[in-house]
Amino acid sequence: MNQIRRQDDSPKRATNVSLAEALVTEARELGVNVSRACEEGLENAVRRERARRWQEENAEGFHSWNAYVEQHGLPLAEFRKF
Repeated sequence: MNQIRRQDDSPKRATNVSLAEALVTEARELGVNVSRACEEGLENAVRRERARRWQEENAEGFHSWNAYVEQHGLPLAEFRKF
């Protein structure tokens, strides 16, 4: 799975984003860097979507493994100490 590798000195691209006016006003009053907050939110959204897609793409493997464990038990279970 590809990782987002964000660096503060990475190239930036100007973009237009529509945000609630009151929220932007309050953020500025509180000294919140709006661009940075948007970037962090977008990073999180991308990370969640990548994870969701990975789980979806690998669902068959999860089901196969669970079926195996249900039928045969955990491999090496006899050596577990808990």
